[in-house]
Amino acid sequence: MEDKVITHWKGNSQFESDNPSGKTLLMDTSEENGGYNSGLRPKAMMLSALAGCSGLDVVSVLNKMKVTVSDFRMDTYGQLTEEHPKYYHTVSVEYHFYGENLDESKIKKAVDLSIEKYCGVMEMFRRFAKVNTSIHYHNK
Repeated sequence: MEDKVITHWKGNSQFESDNPSGKTLLMDTSEENGGYNSGLRPKAMMLSALAGCSGLDVVSVLNKMKVTVSDFRMDTYGQLTEEHPKYYHTVSVEYHFYGENLDESKIKKAVDLSIEKYCGVMEMFRRFAKVNTSIHYHNK
């Protein structure tokens, strides 16, 4: 299976990129780097892709296990190398679950399945970065 994405320069430091879903997004850089700060930053989008990939897995597995949470959020942090080309050498993903009487064992199983088996973006990150994960339960 092959994905195709077309990215078109829109002037200055702006690029518009499509997605196989047909949706588009705008990329740009900060004003101090010559951009307008009008779009998403490419490296940070990688962190979003990691969280999105894993989050989709976790929600799917939790639904199959009939586990409900009132809210779910992932905080993803990337530490860049000092030298060019700068890339994330260490990444941390914090999984935060909110609700009443959270089933911690099933939630942990869902997260572990994503981390260890299902999330292809997580596996891509492991090829170039140390990936740390943690789960935080916020029982009401």
